[in-house]
Amino acid sequence: MVTIKKTTYQEALVEIEEILVRIESNELDIDELAEKVKRVAFLLKLCKDKLQKTNEEVERILGEIEG
Repeated sequence: MVTIKKTTYQEALVEIEEILVRIESNELDIDELAEKVKRVAFLLKLCKDKLQKTNEEVERILGEIEG
């Protein structure tokens, strides 16, 4: 049975940074470049979604406190 591990926000940021360093230092060949750019786009969306959900949760909690 394969277990799929959810990527945390911090793990996504670290991976994005690692990929960007490799891109900036020209470590990636052209065949890897498109794949890594797609991965960064996926990770950025994941981070954006997590931030949005966290913001909504904080707003809900604050609303309950004020309520």
